[in-house]
Amino acid sequence: MRALTWQGKRHVAVEDVPDPRIQEPTDAIVEITSTGICGSDLHLYEVLGPFMDAGDVIGHEPMGIVREVGAEVTHIKPGDRVVVPFNIACGRCWMCERGLQSQCETTQVREQGSGAALLGYSRLYGSVPGGQAEYLRVPHADYGPVKVPHTGPDEQWLFLSDVVPTAWQGVKYAQVPRGGTLAVIGLGPIGQLAARIGVHQGLRVIGVDPVPERRAMAARHGVEVLDSSDGGVAELLRERTQGRGPDGVVDAVGMEAHGSPVAKAAHTVVGLLPDALGRAAMKTAGVDRLDALHTAIDAVRRGGTVSLSGVYGGMQSPMPLLTMFDKQVTLAMGQCNVRRWVDDLLPLLDDPSDPLGVLDLTTHTAPLEDAPALYETFQKKEDGCIKVVLKP
Repeated sequence: MRALTWQGKRHVAVEDVPDPRIQEPTDAIVEITSTGICGSDLHLYEVLGPFMDAGDVIGHEPMGIVREVGAEVTHIKPGDRVVVPFNIACGRCWMCERGLQSQCETTQVREQGSGAALLGYSRLYGSVPGGQAEYLRVPHADYGPVKVPHTGPDEQWLFLSDVVPTAWQGVKYAQVPRGGTLAVIGLGPIGQLAARIGVHQGLRVIGVDPVPERRAMAARHGVEVLDSSDGGVAELLRERTQGRGPDGVVDAVGMEAHGSPVAKAAHTVVGLLPDALGRAAMKTAGVDRLDALHTAIDAVRRGGTVSLSGVYGGMQSPMPLLTMFDKQVTLAMGQCNVRRWVDDLLPLLDDPSDPLGVLDLTTHTAPLEDAPALYETFQKKEDGCIKVVLKP
């Protein structure tokens, strides 16, 4: 089959790789019809290279048609249309039973000290082949895949794999009171959906981003927008909220934020180290670019909550603890527990009125063969690129 493989820093390629096959009775094989490029895929493209091996198949936002199932898979069958959550969970362990599927005790990658295994996401999360491919082996398919109707375009359902539940969890974790104000820093795919979810829930939402096309998309969905290109974001947010700041802030940017030149240099150095040294540096150093997070902490009102949906990877990144303690800031964070939110989200995605605007998110649709060029376009934020969907 054809699949997108990691080859080196800023180098991915579509290659012929062996077709996946059933290895466990809880596996399924899915023929991929659509798969997204996620903002966190860009971390593999740039920063997390020391944890990648040449030839790794990447991608963690897939959906398609079930072609084969193992003997213990009964809730889906060949011919079903399914969305595959990006985290691999058993559904039965102590963590899964408590809605913490991203910490599944069955699939935890203990040798790396990490939580549940993820599709297509480096040694840190199990080196499981990903979904930017023609076919995907789905581990724990007796629990994970979500059956969806055969009606509607893929884009109506695809983002249940990651974007919509991640944004939903981010807004939930922000703990904004009824009628309160939510700020969303970063209007990439997760930020777009977090902002729309906030509007859907009746919140006042202010979206922050330096890219005009991203601000324009958010504004179409009832979001107040703020240009962050000139800095001073925290003060501008306070000016819009009676001097207090928003009740909750979602950081939808993560470790590669703009405005952090020292940490950007650290990213570059880590990327140039031999893999073993690079992995050690990622696990012991402060390599995150923290401008977005520090802005969120500065901006949020006293007693408010900062919710991290953007991915961070450094182990000793500096934090303004004096400010956080003095302001009584709550931090909430973590990989999305996709299956926890499915029952809440399916009715919204099935609603013909498209209340979350999922059909107005994709800006680029292309065959799998175009993926390498689109990774570069997405990373550089060129051509109005906000969300890429590949069609293997």
